[in-house]
Amino acid sequence: MKTCRQIMLGLAIGLLALQSCKEGPEVFDDPYADGKTPLGVALSQTEPPSPAQGSAGTEVTFKATGLDKYKDQLSFLFNGEKAEVVQITETSIRVKVPAVASSGVTSIAIGDQLVIGPEFRVTGFINLDPSFRVPAGTNGFVSQVYELPDGRNIVVGGFTNYDNKGISNILPINRIARTSRDGEYDRTFRTGKGANGQLSRIIEIGGRYIIAGGFSGYNQRTENISNLTSLFVNGSIDTVKIQTARRPTSTDTVTQKWFPRFNGGTTGFINRLYSHQGKILATGNFTHYVKRIYDKPNYDFTRDTVIVDSTEIRQIIRFNLDGSLDKTYRFNAGTNKGGVSANGPIDTYMHTDERLVVFGSFTTFDGQPANRIIRLTPAGTPDPTFNPGKGPNEGISSLTYNATTRKYILTGGFSQFNDRPSPGLVMLNEDGSVDPGFVPKAFFGGYPGFARQLRNGLIVVAGSFQKYDNVTRSGFMILNPDGTLAAGYNATGPFNGFIEDIVETTSADGKPALLIMGGFSRFDNQNTFNLTRVTIQ
Repeated sequence: MKTCRQIMLGLAIGLLALQSCKEGPEVFDDPYADGKTPLGVALSQTEPPSPAQGSAGTEVTFKATGLDKYKDQLSFLFNGEKAEVVQITETSIRVKVPAVASSGVTSIAIGDQLVIGPEFRVTGFINLDPSFRVPAGTNGFVSQVYELPDGRNIVVGGFTNYDNKGISNILPINRIARTSRDGEYDRTFRTGKGANGQLSRIIEIGGRYIIAGGFSGYNQRTENISNLTSLFVNGSIDTVKIQTARRPTSTDTVTQKWFPRFNGGTTGFINRLYSHQGKILATGNFTHYVKRIYDKPNYDFTRDTVIVDSTEIRQIIRFNLDGSLDKTYRFNAGTNKGGVSANGPIDTYMHTDERLVVFGSFTTFDGQPANRIIRLTPAGTPDPTFNPGKGPNEGISSLTYNATTRKYILTGGFSQFNDRPSPGLVMLNEDGSVDPGFVPKAFFGGYPGFARQLRNGLIVVAGSFQKYDNVTRSGFMILNPDGTLAAGYNATGPFNGFIEDIVETTSADGKPALLIMGGFSRFDNQNTFNLTRVTIQ
């Protein structure tokens, strides 16, 4: 026989799955359908409670019958959290919203049986921003929202439509879009067919946009791109006409063609892109730099081809603005190879002073021990002022830095960091040591996948977890700098998906807001598609 706690836990996980695809009011299954003896209890799912929403401490009345004989046995739950029962009558139950409640399904537990009620919205300090005008979001994940000086944004990712403004194959919106500050699609951005593969990042440097990811074509240029190219600021690809050599058997010795002006790239996906000392620094899990030679004859006697030249360089590379390889950064001229880099997958974070933090799942860097995290100087060498000790006992999935508090926040599959308990979440000082003032609590039902500390010190955490410190938090929460749940900030309902990044901004009416991007389908139990903005008090 399952205990009431086990039944409630199973229900919470099941209801989260149900809520993730809900389009309207939900009527849940009969709790007696498996043969249990009926309790004679009903909690109306169709009649709204009074009031229909409220903050912690609000007294709420629900329509219910048959509760009199169970009044000393029952528990009333808001999204799995127990409430104080104020009054029970023949036709209703009045309860007080608990301090740790969040939006979601209500229920009554009697013994090992549950009676499901209506949804209830718990109000708090975080709310979806009605002034953000992207109701349909995107149909694929969003990697980055790049803020322009004039207030507009450029959105890049894995989508092929933005806010349903694309027109199938006639006018798609492939992985890049320019928008107003409040998200409206800007049709004057001349991207044409866009990129033919995922985009991870965009930066502006040298009067051009540089885009990176995993793609080989952009608009009408369907070849000669290796995961990186340059665009004019109007969104069109930057090209150049080159007089090329033809195959030796051709009667014509030369011809002229248009090629991408940026001549350089990598053999694998680029996941980060930075402006670095006036040049372009890219990181990913590639193994070679590639460039193309257009003006020399090749030795393919069957067709015209372009010669592709490659140089071994792993995971971290710096380009000159024309795409040529910068051999002054992490490069050995004697071997004509780049640095060894890490012996496993990496991700990176760049400081404004051009120090690069490298993290992921590796145990050596440039042939020296480096347990899953290392910081490099602006010159690309290991930074001796950063000492994380033994580091984490498993991989790191995300790392962010707060320039105000000068702290790092890391998430991952680790349970320890430098021999200190750290359940997938840890705060580091700028020198790499663990901050003992931040004490994360236990997660249940999953792990954190992303965290960022805001300028006010609060910490946003997202992931696959269902509970934190034994309190229901369905994939999203706000913590105090000491690791406890922030009062009033954790009333939002279920979140489904992952967060790639969060940008602190303002709403249309000037309220503090968070622009949230990634791959998700619900936020606060509402349909949201990979991009949303919330106000925060």
